[in-house]
Amino acid sequence: MPNRRRAVAALTALAAAPLLPLPAEARAAEARAAEARAAEARAAGTGSSAGRSPEALSGSRTPAHARLVAADRVSERVLDLTIDSPALGREGHARVLLPTGYDRRPHRRWPVLYLLHGCCDPGPGWEAWTLNTDVEGITADTPALIVSPEGGPVGFYSDWWNGGRYGPPAWETFHLAELRPLLERALRANGRRAIAGLSMGGFGALSYAARHPRLFRAAASFSGVVHTTLDPAGVQGILTGGGADPTALWGDPAAQSPLWDAHNPYALIPRLPRGYPVYLSCGNGAPGPLDPPDRPEDTLERGLGEMAGRYARRARGHGLAVTTRLYGPGTHTWPYWERELTRALPLLTAPLI
Repeated sequence: MPNRRRAVAALTALAAAPLLPLPAEARAAEARAAEARAAEARAAGTGSSAGRSPEALSGSRTPAHARLVAADRVSERVLDLTIDSPALGREGHARVLLPTGYDRRPHRRWPVLYLLHGCCDPGPGWEAWTLNTDVEGITADTPALIVSPEGGPVGFYSDWWNGGRYGPPAWETFHLAELRPLLERALRANGRRAIAGLSMGGFGALSYAARHPRLFRAAASFSGVVHTTLDPAGVQGILTGGGADPTALWGDPAAQSPLWDAHNPYALIPRLPRGYPVYLSCGNGAPGPLDPPDRPEDTLERGLGEMAGRYARRARGHGLAVTTRLYGPGTHTWPYWERELTRALPLLTAPLI
């Protein structure tokens, strides 16, 4: 179709050009990150996080310009982006579901719903939502860009500490300081955003929302790792299972406890404003209605359900507008996350449209 060819040609042409200067919001965030690096140096090795913001412990760096190197229109709505990412030290990826009618409205700007994937998938993480759910059908009438960025097999949506050296992989920088302005530059994204994710991505959604409370208007976690210091050995076990140094992410849970707290959604609840909309869902690990008859108990989901209950109680105490779906029987599997995305979508999109 002519409209499709023009859209692809325009996107591909952007591969030869750097991004436009970051908007004022991003420049301010980078200035805060520069100030925070000095604070982090002073705080390194201490055991208390009192009085220090997450930015002071994040290891963020002002990124060089990322570049769009490919835009592959897989289908009418599916667009795959390949990005030369200084934050990752390699190419990064994102799958975008374009809103229905995107090509027919070349001057319209669109809100963005980020959908974050979990850990340990055998295939590319940025394809996980479209491969395992009917997210295209679920969002067919949603007038927004649905963006599923690469987050690494065990990236945990963080700029890795790497023994205090930082450097790649810097997933938070890739998502929020590289991909985000690229979407605004190349795909006509506007400044309204919400974020959701499953498992490790549920961690990422609530961590990003609290670490950057002005960036996202709503957040949702489906079976998320929402209280990392409740089970630090479990987090480190995931890293080890993924072939990573378990201390490279946020350091040692005791020696670098401020850094762990600076990314822990449960600890970051007070950073979210009163009335902030959060959707939180999880099962209890018992086989449920969407499981096969011979499914055994899922101890991972059971532990995540305990995290979700603690998060919900604390969030309500801080005045957040929490919608909980602690639905009892259910395992750590895609059918439940597809169902919960359908249920969470009105809460996520209401502040965007």
